[in-house]
Amino acid sequence: MKEDKVDCYKCKFYYVTWDRNFPKGCRAFQFKGRTMPSIEVKKASGQECLRYITK
Repeated sequence: MKEDKVDCYKCKFYYVTWDRNFPKGCRAFQFKGRTMPSIEVKKASGQECLRYITK
C-alpha cells in the first residue's frame, strides 16, 4: 500500500523565512530549517507529520 507523502507547500503551517541559513519553517512545531519540515519530522519521529493540515 502506497503512503501519501506530506507536501509542506500545501500545509497551513508551512512558511518561508527571511533567514538565508534556515529558509523553511513550520509554525505547528515552531522551528526553521534548511530542508522541508516534513523531512525533519520524519527523521526525528519516524512517522509522517501528524500536524499536516491542507490550506
